[in-house]
Amino acid sequence: MTNQVRLKADLNWRDGSAIVAGTVIGSGIFLVPGSIAREIPSIWPMMAVWLLGGLLTLFGALSVAELGAAFPEAGGLYVYLHAGYGRVAAFLYGWGLLTLIHSGSLAALAVAFGLYCSQLMPMPVPEQKAVAIVSILAVTVVNYFGLHAGKLVQNLVTASKIGGIGILTIALFIRGDFHRLTAPAPTDSGLSALSVGAALVAVLWAYEGWHVVSFTAGEFRNPARDLPKSLSAGILAVVAAYLLANLSYFTVLSPTRMQATDRAAATAMNVAYGAGATGFVTLLIVVSILGSMNGTALTGPRVYFAMARDGLFFPGFGRLNPRTHAPSVAIVVQGVWASCLTLAGGFRDLFTYVIFTAWIFYGATVLAVIILRVKRPDLHRPYRVPGYPWLPGLFVIAAGLITAIAIANGPRHALYGIGLILLGMPVYLLLFRQPGVSPKNE
Repeated sequence: MTNQVRLKADLNWRDGSAIVAGTVIGSGIFLVPGSIAREIPSIWPMMAVWLLGGLLTLFGALSVAELGAAFPEAGGLYVYLHAGYGRVAAFLYGWGLLTLIHSGSLAALAVAFGLYCSQLMPMPVPEQKAVAIVSILAVTVVNYFGLHAGKLVQNLVTASKIGGIGILTIALFIRGDFHRLTAPAPTDSGLSALSVGAALVAVLWAYEGWHVVSFTAGEFRNPARDLPKSLSAGILAVVAAYLLANLSYFTVLSPTRMQATDRAAATAMNVAYGAGATGFVTLLIVVSILGSMNGTALTGPRVYFAMARDGLFFPGFGRLNPRTHAPSVAIVVQGVWASCLTLAGGFRDLFTYVIFTAWIFYGATVLAVIILRVKRPDLHRPYRVPGYPWLPGLFVIAAGLITAIAIANGPRHALYGIGLILLGMPVYLLLFRQPGVSPKNE
């Protein structure tokens, strides 16, 4: 299904870590803390939930690392679902990734990019949408020129956003009062399982995107060694940045003030340095979103390439540009479709569709670690997830929880998401089913 050109092995663990951290850190750490504080008004229980979310994400990353080391090829979660469940499940994931999950993530990030650009330079909604589409086309063009160009941009933007968060955190610590961190909790700060669950869902959303580096496993120089290292180093860097940023907010803002804002970072800088400092936060958010967009644009097409290679997608997606060694058709189609999705709704609508459908597949992928340990005990595993089966088991439970809460909070979005995924079944049966084989046996 492919031409003779091969993917170019040009990634090391540092590049992989930049993809992880750069894709995960978008706008969440700047905006989400206020909504979490409304669920958990006490500082240290709130910090514990951020840490718990980071640990669960790390559990998922370490589990995926075992699969990535065992199947060191392009496609990531698609490949692991294929090994664990067969062709139908793998196709539906890839179909969902292109039609909604990954392209929708890119569209949602682009809509947020246009929104925050309008805070730097005021513009009406139509112009915000135009900026969103232009930003998608920009990262599409960068990655069209190959992995080397995409990774250089990713490394640069990730270093910029990590540095910016570091400057923000240090600046708030300098003006903050550390005694606020030991202040008594509000009298009405009783916690319930429901409030902790809602806060955990918001935290896990802030960690979204940790898995996409697995899509590029076929382009690591030493995937068995560097993919697990990339996942663990990238996630640990994100957890450290998130915890320090939240502590810095609380040295400036009281829990009550935190609850009253949906722009925690900007509000904290405004209190500490005045209104003029909020422009720095807005610029930092714009850079962070751009890094997430580039990581998303870089990784997704590798899945569609792997599907076409396996005869599970249109042949054009499996062709590589002979000069850049990039899956150019897949990159262009993803960019065009994501641009169309920006016109389908706002950031919140797009993100709700994405989160619900994505976490179903995250849970299924990590569950495949356990399934393959049973079905294929002799499979060569250069890396094994520590704490098996507890670490993958806890992640699977968390995935079930976030899916259930997403359904409860938005049943209409859940129905649309399921419907779009299931639309892939007739496509599969008509175009990609193995002749003479029952779907349940594929």
